[in-house]
Amino acid sequence: MSAILNEISEQLQKGKAKEVKALIEQALADGLGAKAILEEGLLPGMSIIGDKFKNNEVYVPEVLISARAMKAGTDLLKPYLADANVQPLGKICIGTVKGDLHDIGKNLVKMMMEGKGIEVVDLGVDVSPEQFLAAVKEQGCQIVCCSALLTTTMGVMKDVVDIFVKEGIRDKVKIMIGGAPITDAYCESIGADGYTADAASAADLAVEFLK
Repeated sequence: MSAILNEISEQLQKGKAKEVKALIEQALADGLGAKAILEEGLLPGMSIIGDKFKNNEVYVPEVLISARAMKAGTDLLKPYLADANVQPLGKICIGTVKGDLHDIGKNLVKMMMEGKGIEVVDLGVDVSPEQFLAAVKEQGCQIVCCSALLTTTMGVMKDVVDIFVKEGIRDKVKIMIGGAPITDAYCESIGADGYTADAASAADLAVEFLK
């Protein structure tokens, strides 16, 4: 692995967006392909942050600044990746369920997923089962990720599962759920496909599902 890709990964872990951009520009000028820069520089850096976050070695603020550096890098690479016809790993939609306005957890999951090379459609907060369904039908999302922080709104997750069953496309989509009150047992009881306790694990599970 070239020194510059290593450097991109390290600067991304430190959350240095300006340095990441400058290094990517230099790497491109040196003739390195956008795909290599993404897959051997940016993604490994974000992966290390994800693992550290899982192990409580870094916390939400560090993840946020690393994710910002990641975004600066991927924005710069986007046109090159399009030219090289590099496809995202897959497409997911994510949202906090209807009646719930909490979005920190959702945003963290979104960043971790993007850090794995997944395209994320962010539906925001207060998202109805119908909106999740529309995102799958109109945008071809393969995974639906529902977040809830309140015990009073977690019931909406069952409505999300039910609407896909009713539409007859439950087998076409994986439904992942998460949030403070959610457990494996709850996930199983509503017939969802997966629950994880943290954002980094959610991204890992999504990668498994997309394979």
